[in-house]
Amino acid sequence: MNSNQYAPSTWKSLVHVLLFLLGCALILMIVSPHSPRLGLQWSQTVVGLEASLATLALTLLFVRWDGIRLADIGASPQRPSIGRMLLGFGIGLLLIAAQSGLFTLAEHVRWLRSDVTGYTSIISALAAYLLLACREELAFRGYPLRRLDRAFGLWTAQLMVATVFALEHRAGGYSWTNALFGAFVGSLLFGMAALATRGLALPIGLHAAWNFGQWIVGDKEMPGLWKPVLAGGPTAQADHAAMTAYVVVFAVATMAFWLYRRTSLRA
Repeated sequence: MNSNQYAPSTWKSLVHVLLFLLGCALILMIVSPHSPRLGLQWSQTVVGLEASLATLALTLLFVRWDGIRLADIGASPQRPSIGRMLLGFGIGLLLIAAQSGLFTLAEHVRWLRSDVTGYTSIISALAAYLLLACREELAFRGYPLRRLDRAFGLWTAQLMVATVFALEHRAGGYSWTNALFGAFVGSLLFGMAALATRGLALPIGLHAAWNFGQWIVGDKEMPGLWKPVLAGGPTAQADHAAMTAYVVVFAVATMAFWLYRRTSLRA
């Protein structure tokens, strides 16, 4: 077989993906500054809703352009989708528990109840993280990942998408350390979950639960239900311990989804 037989369509797919990602970035740049100034996390909820709907519309445009279906990129709602999303949410909570447990063992952290109370705070946080997860999974693990996977293979597609995901977070204010060891590593897990389950429902639940869990344990900008207290106060060593625990937990979960995918492909 001629190795150049599929080269034109491969590079065409790359161009389409780059245009799609540029469109997603423009959507976020337009939506974010014009969100209403609301209390708690309702502003982020509005951003997540508007950006998700716009990203879905953009996805429909590119799917039509390529002559494929939403189902071909795992973005078509199906009967098991709710169950898969809830399963992903449960897995995400287990991951935050594992990461927090490892961090506690390494640094002897105590967790104290914060001043945040009431169901409204919880609902606003849950709504915000769920809708923001919908937007990010549609923008990165939907059309781009599936098209790149078909054109270049699993790991090349994963690395491409994870790199852009990290760059977006860096542009959003993340340090290079958090962008590369946080967002990049997270993208590999969410991407593998999307490819293993052939859909976005489970990674949306997984992604939302991870961010919601981080908020619960006080690891987000907005105060959560609990806050970590270190005996010696915040230190660089504690930051490294937390990041190491995160990378270990996410690496194990990524490999588990990779093994699941290999097994399902052989079945």
